[in-house]
Amino acid sequence: MKKTIPGDGPVTIKKYANRRLYNTETSSYITLEHLAAMTREGRDFKVIDAKSEEDITHNILTQIIMEEEQRGQTMLPVPFLRQLISMYGDSMQAMVPGYLEASMDSFRRNQQQFKSAVEGAFANSPFAELAKQNMAMFEAATAAFKPGSEPGAGNPAPRPGAPASAATHASKDDEIAALKAELGRLNDKVEKLGS
Repeated sequence: MKKTIPGDGPVTIKKYANRRLYNTETSSYITLEHLAAMTREGRDFKVIDAKSEEDITHNILTQIIMEEEQRGQTMLPVPFLRQLISMYGDSMQAMVPGYLEASMDSFRRNQQQFKSAVEGAFANSPFAELAKQNMAMFEAATAAFKPGSEPGAGNPAPRPGAPASAATHASKDDEIAALKAELGRLNDKVEKLGS
Protein backbone atom coordinates (compact mmCIF):
# COMPACT_ATOMS: atom_id res chain seq x y z
CA MET A 1 0.00 0.00 0.00
CA LYS A 2 2.83 2.39 0.75
CA LYS A 3 4.23 4.10 -2.33
CA THR A 4 7.55 5.88 -2.41
CA ILE A 5 10.01 6.88 -5.04
CA PRO A 6 12.34 3.88 -5.41
CA GLY A 7 15.31 4.15 -3.08
CA ASP A 8 14.14 7.33 -1.40
CA GLY A 9 12.07 5.86 1.45
CA PRO A 10 9.29 7.78 3.14
CA VAL A 11 8.88 11.51 2.55
CA THR A 12 10.06 13.52 5.55
CA ILE A 13 7.69 16.20 6.81
CA LYS A 14 8.97 18.64 9.43
CA LYS A 15 6.61 20.27 11.89
CA TYR A 16 7.77 23.61 13.21
CA ALA A 17 6.86 25.35 16.47
CA ASN A 18 4.47 27.64 14.57
CA ARG A 19 2.50 24.47 13.68
CA ARG A 20 3.51 24.68 10.02
CA LEU A 21 4.33 21.50 8.15
CA TYR A 22 7.21 21.47 5.68
CA ASN A 23 7.53 18.82 2.95
CA THR A 24 11.26 18.24 2.44
CA GLU A 25 10.63 16.44 -0.86
CA THR A 26 8.88 19.38 -2.53
CA SER A 27 10.51 22.11 -0.41
CA SER A 28 7.14 23.63 0.37
CA TYR A 29 4.81 24.20 3.28
CA ILE A 30 1.77 21.94 3.32
CA THR A 31 -1.40 21.43 5.35
CA LEU A 32 -3.00 18.48 7.07
CA GLU A 33 -5.24 18.18 4.00
CA HIS A 34 -2.14 17.60 1.87
CA LEU A 35 -1.04 14.84 4.25
CA ALA A 36 -4.52 13.29 4.09
CA ALA A 37 -4.31 13.32 0.28
CA MET A 38 -0.84 11.73 0.41
CA THR A 39 -2.25 9.01 2.67
CA ARG A 40 -5.14 8.33 0.28
CA GLU A 41 -2.61 8.09 -2.59
CA GLY A 42 -0.60 5.55 -0.59
CA ARG A 43 2.44 7.84 -0.18
CA ASP A 44 4.52 6.90 2.84
CA PHE A 45 5.67 9.81 4.98
CA LYS A 46 7.19 10.46 8.36
CA VAL A 47 6.46 13.61 10.38
CA ILE A 48 9.19 14.79 12.71
CA ASP A 49 9.29 17.66 15.17
CA ALA A 50 11.79 20.12 13.68
CA LYS A 51 13.25 21.06 17.08
CA SER A 52 13.40 17.74 18.96
CA GLU A 53 13.53 15.49 15.85
CA GLU A 54 10.96 13.25 17.58
CA ASP A 55 8.77 11.13 15.27
CA ILE A 56 5.25 12.57 15.66
CA THR A 57 3.63 10.76 12.71
CA HIS A 58 1.11 8.99 14.98
CA ASN A 59 -0.04 12.30 16.51
CA ILE A 60 -0.43 13.96 13.11
CA LEU A 61 -2.39 11.02 11.66
CA THR A 62 -4.68 11.08 14.70
CA GLN A 63 -5.16 14.82 14.18
CA ILE A 64 -6.11 14.19 10.53
CA ILE A 65 -8.69 11.61 11.64
CA MET A 66 -10.16 14.08 14.14
CA GLU A 67 -10.49 16.78 11.47
CA GLU A 68 -12.08 14.33 9.01
CA GLU A 69 -14.57 13.24 11.69
CA GLN A 70 -15.49 16.88 12.43
CA ARG A 71 -16.37 17.54 8.78
CA GLY A 72 -19.62 15.62 9.08
CA GLN A 73 -19.60 12.11 7.63
CA THR A 74 -18.13 10.10 10.48
CA MET A 75 -16.58 6.66 10.14
CA LEU A 76 -15.95 6.01 13.82
CA PRO A 77 -19.23 5.36 15.64
CA VAL A 78 -19.54 6.44 19.27
CA PRO A 79 -19.85 2.86 20.62
CA PHE A 80 -16.61 1.92 18.86
CA LEU A 81 -14.83 4.96 20.29
CA ARG A 82 -16.10 4.11 23.78
CA GLN A 83 -14.83 0.55 23.43
CA LEU A 84 -11.49 1.77 22.16
CA ILE A 85 -11.10 4.22 25.05
CA SER A 86 -12.02 1.51 27.54
CA MET A 87 -9.13 -0.62 26.21
CA TYR A 88 -6.53 1.94 27.35
CA GLY A 89 -4.89 0.62 30.50
CA ASP A 90 -6.52 -2.78 30.04
CA SER A 91 -4.40 -5.93 29.99
CA MET A 92 -5.44 -6.41 26.33
CA GLN A 93 -4.22 -2.95 25.25
CA ALA A 94 -1.03 -4.29 23.66
CA MET A 95 -3.04 -6.59 21.39
CA VAL A 96 -5.47 -3.95 20.08
CA PRO A 97 -3.17 -2.20 17.54
CA GLY A 98 -2.24 -5.47 15.83
CA TYR A 99 -5.87 -6.59 15.80
CA LEU A 100 -7.09 -3.29 14.31
CA GLU A 101 -4.35 -3.32 11.67
CA ALA A 102 -5.15 -6.93 10.69
CA SER A 103 -8.87 -6.07 10.54
CA MET A 104 -8.26 -3.11 8.23
CA ASP A 105 -5.95 -5.19 6.01
CA SER A 106 -8.67 -7.85 5.78
CA PHE A 107 -11.30 -5.20 4.99
CA ARG A 108 -9.14 -3.76 2.18
CA ARG A 109 -8.50 -7.25 0.72
CA ASN A 110 -12.22 -8.03 0.79
CA GLN A 111 -12.99 -4.70 -0.85
CA GLN A 112 -10.48 -5.44 -3.65
CA GLN A 113 -11.76 -9.02 -4.06
CA PHE A 114 -15.32 -7.73 -4.35
CA LYS A 115 -14.28 -5.24 -7.01
CA SER A 116 -12.35 -7.94 -8.92
CA ALA A 117 -15.27 -10.36 -8.64
CA VAL A 118 -17.72 -7.83 -10.03
CA GLU A 119 -15.37 -6.97 -12.88
CA GLY A 120 -14.61 -10.64 -13.58
CA ALA A 121 -18.22 -11.79 -13.41
CA PHE A 122 -19.06 -10.06 -16.64
CA ALA A 123 -15.74 -10.40 -18.48
CA ASN A 124 -16.01 -11.56 -22.09
CA SER A 125 -19.79 -11.28 -22.08
CA PRO A 126 -22.27 -8.82 -23.53
CA PHE A 127 -22.53 -7.34 -20.06
CA ALA A 128 -18.82 -6.45 -19.76
CA GLU A 129 -19.34 -2.86 -20.86
CA LEU A 130 -22.36 -2.55 -18.56
CA ALA A 131 -20.28 -3.84 -15.64
CA LYS A 132 -17.53 -1.29 -16.44
CA GLN A 133 -20.10 1.51 -16.47
CA ASN A 134 -21.54 0.27 -13.16
CA MET A 135 -18.10 0.24 -11.57
CA ALA A 136 -17.36 3.73 -12.90
CA MET A 137 -20.63 5.01 -11.45
CA PHE A 138 -19.99 3.20 -8.15
CA GLU A 139 -16.50 4.74 -7.92
CA ALA A 140 -17.89 8.18 -8.80
CA ALA A 141 -20.55 7.85 -6.11
CA THR A 142 -17.93 6.70 -3.61
CA ALA A 143 -15.70 9.65 -4.53
CA ALA A 144 -18.63 12.03 -4.10
CA PHE A 145 -18.98 11.01 -0.47
CA LYS A 146 -15.27 11.32 0.37
CA PRO A 147 -14.52 14.43 2.40
CA GLY A 148 -12.45 16.93 0.45
CA SER A 149 -13.23 15.47 -2.96
CA GLU A 150 -13.42 18.03 -5.72
CA PRO A 151 -16.60 18.39 -7.73
CA GLY A 152 -16.29 16.45 -10.95
CA ALA A 153 -13.26 14.46 -9.77
CA GLY A 154 -13.57 10.81 -10.62
CA ASN A 155 -16.91 11.23 -12.40
CA PRO A 156 -17.44 8.94 -15.34
CA ALA A 157 -17.67 10.39 -18.82
CA PRO A 158 -21.19 11.37 -19.84
CA ARG A 159 -23.17 8.58 -21.49
CA PRO A 160 -23.37 8.73 -25.28
CA GLY A 161 -26.33 10.83 -26.30
CA ALA A 162 -26.45 12.74 -23.00
CA PRO A 163 -26.20 16.50 -23.53
CA ALA A 164 -22.73 17.76 -22.53
CA SER A 165 -24.14 20.93 -20.97
CA ALA A 166 -26.34 18.91 -18.60
CA ALA A 167 -23.35 16.84 -17.45
CA THR A 168 -21.20 19.89 -16.83
CA HIS A 169 -23.83 22.03 -15.13
CA ALA A 170 -25.53 19.43 -12.94
CA SER A 171 -25.09 19.94 -9.25
CA LYS A 172 -23.37 17.31 -7.15
CA ASP A 173 -26.71 16.32 -5.57
CA ASP A 174 -28.28 15.89 -9.00
CA GLU A 175 -25.35 13.74 -10.12
CA ILE A 176 -25.64 11.54 -7.03
CA ALA A 177 -29.40 11.19 -7.47
CA ALA A 178 -28.88 10.28 -11.14
CA LEU A 179 -26.23 7.72 -10.23
CA LYS A 180 -28.53 6.15 -7.62
CA ALA A 181 -31.39 5.99 -10.10
CA GLU A 182 -29.18 4.49 -12.80
CA LEU A 183 -27.77 1.97 -10.33
CA GLY A 184 -31.32 0.97 -9.36
CA ARG A 185 -32.28 0.48 -13.01
CA LEU A 186 -29.17 -1.58 -13.66
CA ASN A 187 -29.81 -3.73 -10.58
CA ASP A 188 -33.34 -4.40 -11.85
CA LYS A 189 -31.92 -5.47 -15.23
CA VAL A 190 -29.38 -7.78 -13.60
CA GLU A 191 -32.10 -9.35 -11.42
CA LYS A 192 -34.29 -9.95 -14.47
CA LEU A 193 -31.37 -11.57 -16.30
CA GLY A 194 -30.63 -13.82 -13.33
CA SER A 195 -34.16 -15.18 -13.08
